[in-house]
Amino acid sequence: MTHDASTGALAAALSQLDGVVDWERRDRRAGMPVGLDPLRDLLDHLGQPQRRFRTVHVAGTKGKGSVSALVEAGLHRAGFAVGRFSSPHIERITERVTFGGREIDEAAFATALDQAWAARQDAVRRGSPGQAATRFDLETLAAILAFAAAGVDWAVLECGLGGRTDSTNVVDGEVAVLTNVGLEHTAVLGTSHAAIAGQKVGILKPGATLVTGVALDSEAGAVVRAEAEALGCPVLFRPAPGPGLTIADSNAGLARAVLDEIGRRGVVLRRPGLPPGPVAGWLLDGPTRDAARLPGRMERFDLPVPVILDGAHVPFNLEAVLADLEAMPDLAGPCAVVLGLGRDKQAAEMLAVLKRRAAIVICTRAAGGPPAYEPDELRHLAAAAGLAAEAIANPGEALARAEAAAAPGGWILVTGSLHLVGEVRPIIRRLLAQEAG
Repeated sequence: MTHDASTGALAAALSQLDGVVDWERRDRRAGMPVGLDPLRDLLDHLGQPQRRFRTVHVAGTKGKGSVSALVEAGLHRAGFAVGRFSSPHIERITERVTFGGREIDEAAFATALDQAWAARQDAVRRGSPGQAATRFDLETLAAILAFAAAGVDWAVLECGLGGRTDSTNVVDGEVAVLTNVGLEHTAVLGTSHAAIAGQKVGILKPGATLVTGVALDSEAGAVVRAEAEALGCPVLFRPAPGPGLTIADSNAGLARAVLDEIGRRGVVLRRPGLPPGPVAGWLLDGPTRDAARLPGRMERFDLPVPVILDGAHVPFNLEAVLADLEAMPDLAGPCAVVLGLGRDKQAAEMLAVLKRRAAIVICTRAAGGPPAYEPDELRHLAAAAGLAAEAIANPGEALARAEAAAAPGGWILVTGSLHLVGEVRPIIRRLLAQEAG
């Protein structure tokens, strides 16, 4: 199939989903139905394709995408066929399904989506629970079908929202990862750290091992520990970012613990040239970690001023991002922030974190993605927090204004939303291509 034909097939496959409930783009999620019955019904009628490979399941408020990519990279280096499912994507929907770090090709994704759609249509005709499958249910199913078709040995699945009732929880992960717990999606997950932890740790199943960065003596940690004890599951704790430990180091520590646990389960290295022995965390050497870096996570571009892209959307993660950036000597100058936030985010708390570092906040919003604060709303909130702020609706124009405000000697942070990062990133790449040309 030609590139144009593949692109057309993928567009057609995605267009079928346009009439299906898409909770990622809903303004209000409080009425969001919860339950795995629709997707389980579809899997039953497709012969349980999720059981054709072994699984690592990853939940958490932040870092789950990076940890998933690192585990995928480690298993790939070990010689295994491995797939990864993640969300949201930055620029292309094919980013959501990868094999050994490489995006699924458009034709294969179109085929998987068509199969998922056909399964839902069969459920409509049967009148079975699968007829209520949401868009994310079908995207998850398409990833599972793609992994089964490719014959992967392992799959790494990242939760979309929460854990216990997330579509991805139809798998039984041998290793479950809970990176951390912060207040997010409170209309769906609950309004306390304990409630949210209870949702996210719901991916843990009997016989699995939990790897976590949640402090076990915290409010959330008590819930995590109790769930693990009730299921008889061991817990491996790895420290969260803090003094002397960057976000990247913390993510790598969690991923190494996952690989060590896989090795303890009797999985041995397959790739020729590696020493014989079990899969282990040492597989994540420098080049392997670099190959697993994801776009929009502490990603740097150098325009006339440095630009950092990071989709941090909760206060504790933004704090950690700023702490890591403060350690970089060339980012000591004034910081101009391009900020966009979803309506379900803690705007006042995010702005309070930015106040200690931002010289100016340019408030904008992504054209796509879930409902977000209007730029002028954010500007008023920023002003109330004592920040110099402007509102510019177009992300490209907001970036240009930030560049003018930061120069000379300053830098730019684009943050608050992966959807915003996804719209700004191609603009930056075009600017760099123009400079190079």
